[in-house]
Amino acid sequence: MMDKIRAVILRGGTSKGIYLHENELPKEEIDREKIILKIFGSPDKRQIDGLGGADPLTSKVCIIGVPPADALGAKNANISYTFGQVEIDEPHVDLCSLCGNLTSGVGLYAIWEKLVEIIEPVTRVRIYNTNLQRMLYVEVPVKDGRPIEAGDYIIPGVPGTGAKIQVDFSDTAGASTGALLPTGNSRDQLNVPGIGTLEVSMVDIGNAHVFVRASDLGMKGSETADEIDTNDRLCNMLEKIRAHAGVAMGMIDDPTAAHSSSPATPFIAMVSEPQEYKNVIGCCTVKAEESDFLSRLMFMQQMHKTYAGTSTVCTGVASRIPGTIVNEVCRPETIGNLDIRFGHPAGVIQTEASVELQGNEYITTRATLGRTARRIMEGQVYL
Repeated sequence: MMDKIRAVILRGGTSKGIYLHENELPKEEIDREKIILKIFGSPDKRQIDGLGGADPLTSKVCIIGVPPADALGAKNANISYTFGQVEIDEPHVDLCSLCGNLTSGVGLYAIWEKLVEIIEPVTRVRIYNTNLQRMLYVEVPVKDGRPIEAGDYIIPGVPGTGAKIQVDFSDTAGASTGALLPTGNSRDQLNVPGIGTLEVSMVDIGNAHVFVRASDLGMKGSETADEIDTNDRLCNMLEKIRAHAGVAMGMIDDPTAAHSSSPATPFIAMVSEPQEYKNVIGCCTVKAEESDFLSRLMFMQQMHKTYAGTSTVCTGVASRIPGTIVNEVCRPETIGNLDIRFGHPAGVIQTEASVELQGNEYITTRATLGRTARRIMEGQVYL
């Protein structure tokens, strides 16, 4: 058994992760998982004996390696990237999803580690993601052969400012389910035992998502994380809806086992029309006119304190598909815009999204996310 391994801790967007070289980990999956769990201190709700922060947003691993030679679509990739959501109080690393926030850090990591040719003023890192088996493109500003981390770009939920890193997820449409609209419909009637029939929209880009109207669940749509996480009845409803949507999308076989078989995906988001609400993290008020709509996201059975990167992209794309619930609650005069603004618990996030109808199918032509990232620590983690 190894006694130490080199690691880099990076903040990417509103998440923080531990970045590891693939060639420094065991080749066998079971041995690799044991090492990662040890690094994070899982299973333990405090993760007191490892580097995990006892929060789903900080219990994340990024494994960077060489692109597989035989993978379809990976021919022009610079590096491969495997994302793992490390369970906190269970001995498991979920490899079924993708973290969009930490993807920005993958671009930064590749440059710091000299895994790509550095081109000024912007280096475009071509990344093959093994979770979705799709390409991701990250544009990192550089100067004098080093990534630029200082700048004036602001991300709600992250203190201070940084250099803007642009991440393009357009190639990930349909990666989890086979289609941008997994059922072929912009809206579906989902029959959930104990809840009844509910109108939802299921969209797959970045990660697969199910969107519901906040009002259909008795919500305002502007709730805080504390309000949702302490409402056991609502959390149970949301998990049931997520599980049955996963079955409808062909991602989950048994809805009663969704919590263990696929705890992260599909994501579930509750959307509503623009309204004023309190940003409890920034201690300020977000005015209704600052956003095109509101959304609250569940992540690993808890409400996301900000908003996931892949969810930002998926929510933005969903708002541009006619007939979806997200399109319905979006401010009408902004529907044709490339830029989308929507309110989350820590402020307003912006994304770019564009779709085109080609035959009977919607094609994503633009799905980008602006993030900041910075290297926090590099060194040896002892096992």
